[in-house]
Amino acid sequence: MTKAKKISEPAGQAERSLTGTDGLDHILQGGLTSSRLYLVEGTPGTGKTTLALKFLLEGLKTGETGLYVTLSETTSELTAVSRSHGWSLDELDLFELVSEDGISGDNEQSLLHPSEVELGETVRGVIAKVEETNPKRVVLDSLSELRLLSQNPLRYRRQILALKHFFANRNCTVLMLDDRTAEPGDLQLHSIAHGVILLEQTASDFGAERRRLRIVKMRGLQYRGGYHDFTIEKGGIRVYPRLIAAEHHANFDARPLSTGLAELDALLGQGLTPGTNTLLSGPAGVGKTTTAVRCMIAALERGQRAAYYLFDERLGTLLIRSAALGMDLRPYIERGQLMLRQIDPAELSPGEFAGAVQSSVETDGASVIVIDSLNAYLHAMPSDNFLVLQMHELLSYLSQKGVISLMILAQHGITGELRSDVDMSYLADTVMLLRFFEADGEIRKSMAVLKTRTSDHERTIRELEINRTGLVIGAPMRGFRGVLSGSPSFAAKGDRLIDGEAHADE
Repeated sequence: MTKAKKISEPAGQAERSLTGTDGLDHILQGGLTSSRLYLVEGTPGTGKTTLALKFLLEGLKTGETGLYVTLSETTSELTAVSRSHGWSLDELDLFELVSEDGISGDNEQSLLHPSEVELGETVRGVIAKVEETNPKRVVLDSLSELRLLSQNPLRYRRQILALKHFFANRNCTVLMLDDRTAEPGDLQLHSIAHGVILLEQTASDFGAERRRLRIVKMRGLQYRGGYHDFTIEKGGIRVYPRLIAAEHHANFDARPLSTGLAELDALLGQGLTPGTNTLLSGPAGVGKTTTAVRCMIAALERGQRAAYYLFDERLGTLLIRSAALGMDLRPYIERGQLMLRQIDPAELSPGEFAGAVQSSVETDGASVIVIDSLNAYLHAMPSDNFLVLQMHELLSYLSQKGVISLMILAQHGITGELRSDVDMSYLADTVMLLRFFEADGEIRKSMAVLKTRTSDHERTIRELEINRTGLVIGAPMRGFRGVLSGSPSFAAKGDRLIDGEAHADE
């Protein structure tokens, strides 16, 4: 999309200024109202300087001059930040208000308290530089210095109000940066600023730090509320707006599609229906991943595109194992039909993952999404409640885009009573249950469909095997006991309903 600073508005509405950070402009639904003063607050390391520099550079694209007034960082530090992102600040005015000369002993005096002199000189210095350069965009970094010089809240508030009126008379769009060193609960600046953007950074016991932002207030603008994850990358801040499923709709053919196995289609009723999600639940090693890959291969053979998000298994292991089962994924990856991504849950925020899935659907055209598995995804979330809410929105989005979603949920244990980290069955349109069972001194595997919302599914249990020919599913079996209790057994002796030749190939 071609960027432009000014966005046309209905008559009577103010012009808008893009920040240059696409995700933030999306959250603001068109950028900031021009000629207003905004507060960007966050502790050190949250990305305030990066966001502010990008804001000034965006203005240069349409001829808006920019001024960066620094009270805490040096111009050399700002230049180093810009170079790390591949930016040049040559066309911006950088004003380091306190130079080395300003802090030398020759300038000290003892008649007045230093703050009484320095505060006035600081404010006059800012005003003089603005009058000299006449910028349209201004960044003041940071307000903590003015707060210290002011000595008391009343004086501090009056100075900020004076600067606000000065900038308003000159039609400047201003970002004031604050490192949140004020007393907890001090909202003096919130009431003065036209809008407030909060940047946060949290560190977990293991893994990378997480960053998120929130629009605390924005006068006269509709914006997307709540927290939005973001990362700092080369080129600036990348924001992942919170996914709102209601904003995304698409027309699609809802006719069921085959899984590639007639027996599995029979279990499901008619196959997999576009716009639905399927939960494959069972203990480790029972065949959940193999079943999901088999369904995905069928879609790839029809010419569809797919995205596979691998949390648990190593990517190389999955490729080798799938090829050994006659389901080689490499040709589809090489043709660009399949995007296979291994994810470290300790390094990826939930918002970033949702953004990756959305990009796979809208940019790459994926019509099948596989998440393997929800257990590892859970570890990326602060709590179970957030996982359920996040997945509800994500699955609603995929449903409205006509995507077939396959989710794998590993249960703890192998036999006996099995349990899951979180119950996702009520969110799933289809629930497939895979179990180990014993018969005639053998460990065997079974598959059943507990529910589907789109068809009258088969209510029997079928035996499955995994061998070098791939996934093999037998005819419906009778004589099972204790399947739902977690300890299934097969009472009919010698009854094996999978083709004997296929079994001999193991």
